[in-house]
Amino acid sequence: MLDTLDLKLSLEKDAYKEQIELLMKQMRQLQKACWEKKLPMIVVLEGWAAAGKGSLVKKMVGYMDPRGFKVHPIWPPTPEERQYPFLWRFWQKLPARGEIGFFYHSWYINVLEDRLFDRIPDADIPTTMRQINAFERQMVDDGVAIAKFWIHLSRKELKKRLKKAAADPLDSWRVRPEDWHQAKNYHEYAAIAEDMLIQTSTGPAPWTLVEGDNKRWARVKVLSKMATTLTEALDLRHCQTPPPVLPPQAQLQPTEPDFLSQADLSLSLSKDDYKKQLRKEQSNLRKLQQSLHLQKIPVLAIFEGWDAAGKGGAIKRLTDVLDPRSYVVNAFGAPSTEELSHHYLWRFWRRLPDPGTIGIFDRSWYGRVLVERIEGFASEPEWRRAYREINEFEEQLTSAGYVLLKFWLHISPEEQLERFNERKDNPFKQHKLTEEDWRNREKWPLYHVAVNQMIQRTSTPTAPWTVVPGNDKYYARVKIIQSAIEAIETELKRRK
Repeated sequence: MLDTLDLKLSLEKDAYKEQIELLMKQMRQLQKACWEKKLPMIVVLEGWAAAGKGSLVKKMVGYMDPRGFKVHPIWPPTPEERQYPFLWRFWQKLPARGEIGFFYHSWYINVLEDRLFDRIPDADIPTTMRQINAFERQMVDDGVAIAKFWIHLSRKELKKRLKKAAADPLDSWRVRPEDWHQAKNYHEYAAIAEDMLIQTSTGPAPWTLVEGDNKRWARVKVLSKMATTLTEALDLRHCQTPPPVLPPQAQLQPTEPDFLSQADLSLSLSKDDYKKQLRKEQSNLRKLQQSLHLQKIPVLAIFEGWDAAGKGGAIKRLTDVLDPRSYVVNAFGAPSTEELSHHYLWRFWRRLPDPGTIGIFDRSWYGRVLVERIEGFASEPEWRRAYREINEFEEQLTSAGYVLLKFWLHISPEEQLERFNERKDNPFKQHKLTEEDWRNREKWPLYHVAVNQMIQRTSTPTAPWTVVPGNDKYYARVKIIQSAIEAIETELKRRK
């Protein structure tokens, strides 16, 4: 692939100036159209050291409104960043709808320099490539335009530019030891780059190979491709038809086993047994905190369930004896305006627990296939592809060492009605009952089907669902803490 590029391609100065001027004016108009149509764009610049990526970025943004773009120079991850899934730091930098994000180096650092310097095990390379492809596909599916450029240099040109930069007092600081290592191991690095390009040039996010020996040619080619990508993405938005409307879910026949009906709602504990078992399990959980802290193991517990199923009470008992510095509870409601301007997973990536701590999510990304699906806040294509996106997200968490706990608190319709009436008549609990709760109750059959489909499609070996019988709150609270302890102990044994 790389050895077929004609690196002798060039452009005369006058022709270059004329094309650049036209392209920059076009880019300004396209940026305005992106803002109006709320089209986000990601531009990835990769290539050899001294390939001219910095000057390319400068040329790209020269005519643009600086309020509509951000440039992200990517350096090797900090020790803190290395403790999260490797894509975590890039999710933080994603452009909002209508903005353009330039990544001067990117998530490909993991399969380029890290691979060259043996900072990533060979066994991890296929997984990393797969996660990158999934990430980019998710972005494109969400309406993001992506342009990826590999700026290629001949070995002779690479050495020439490095020597010139090293001899310039104003530029010498830019030349790293890693850059000389690239030149010294040119063929090895080229092979690594070739493998990366083959594995990650996909239909949704293909690579554009740029002949970089001539800087004028490279700049025109990059800007031309960027303009083409934006134009095509804007045209596609203009031509898109509304997604087909799904028939009312009540008319659909469930195709999954009824996992909820398998939960034994008769399970219960007496008050005395509850107090005794609760104290015991809370004590066991508290003892595990130190191991989590010392080994920097993050735990993420997500709570889903019927309205009034007891999520709040279960969370309180789970955290009662924990050091408050070691856990964070996040309650998720309707997304904010800022959150709606990003991929729906963005707000959850931002709140992942720190290494060695416990994160608790009251509601989670499963809203995509539950309330957003039932209430029509997500289109059919959006919620259907969410099952795959969720599994990919959770696989990244567990492969990075997270203990992921997923609880569905299940109660019967009769028990829910009893709890609703209790809240309605209790002045201290009336605030917990809303009109939305009553509306959701009317749609119980729809949610019942959606929950079973969710469990069938997203209960995986590394991230299984635990359906907790919740008619008896005492039993549910103890069961949840026991499940958390079991999962944490399993992870601790795995790491020995």
